[in-house]
Amino acid sequence: MAKIVGIGACVFDTLYNVPTYPTEDTKMRATSSKAAGGGPVATGLVAAQKLGEDAAYIGVLSDDNGGVFLKGDFEKYGVDTDLVDVKSGYRSFASVLWLCADSATRTCVFDKGDLPALTLSDKQIDAIKQARLLMVDGNEMDAAVEAAKIARENGVEVLYDCGGLYAGVERLLAHTDIMIPSEEFAMGHTGKATAEEAARALYEKYSPKVVVVTQGKRGGVLFDGKTLTSYPIYPAEVVDSNGSGDVFHGAFAAGVLKGFDYLKCCHFSSAVSAIKCTGVGARESVPDFETVKKYMKENGYEL
Repeated sequence: MAKIVGIGACVFDTLYNVPTYPTEDTKMRATSSKAAGGGPVATGLVAAQKLGEDAAYIGVLSDDNGGVFLKGDFEKYGVDTDLVDVKSGYRSFASVLWLCADSATRTCVFDKGDLPALTLSDKQIDAIKQARLLMVDGNEMDAAVEAAKIARENGVEVLYDCGGLYAGVERLLAHTDIMIPSEEFAMGHTGKATAEEAARALYEKYSPKVVVVTQGKRGGVLFDGKTLTSYPIYPAEVVDSNGSGDVFHGAFAAGVLKGFDYLKCCHFSSAVSAIKCTGVGARESVPDFETVKKYMKENGYEL
């Protein structure tokens, strides 16, 4: 059984590299394009697997072109797909992304498709019970909440990639051990004016083991109930920032399984995300563990 299991969005991405964002109602030639797997938990699982920790996806995929690609993409990177329920006649979750060279940013338009909601099977529940960590991202909310309850009842830690202010997020936040919200989510959910205040408020309201607020190019802050600590970004020549947050969460999960403390997990995840941004494709650009160790040492941090 996999040590890390995940429930959340799995997205068929089409990436277009463009020199700058086009003006409305014009045409522009892309410098390149490619298909790729995406989604917060899905990409996080690939990152964890590439960093040396066994991972499995629990979810529903279609048998259309997007779904076939997504299942194959998991398998290419070694993520277990035995817990995937493949349905016929449905439209996959898909997105189109522009990766802009002059601003090093990305813009995404997505279609969530029409797949039915995940209903946990006995096999999937058993996998959750036997894992060491469950990753969730707020998609498949009902199944994620059920899985989080099962995980905590069985001593399995729950890592929540809090990226979207979905309806009912408080249901999942209440069953989270490792809470990693974006600054936008943290401040939006709590109404606080700063990431630091939001981290404290989330901790006080939901009592996780730790809150880590990610702040993009400014690194982020960690609050463990006692100490508020900042962590940095690591240097990188950014080619593709898409999926860097997803990779951060997957690296954090891998760091936890490797026995790192939470601050070391922040540094490790920040470094992995930086390296990922130097290549195109959120998944294929994730480095292996030895590459990360070498890169961090070169930048003054010993794992």
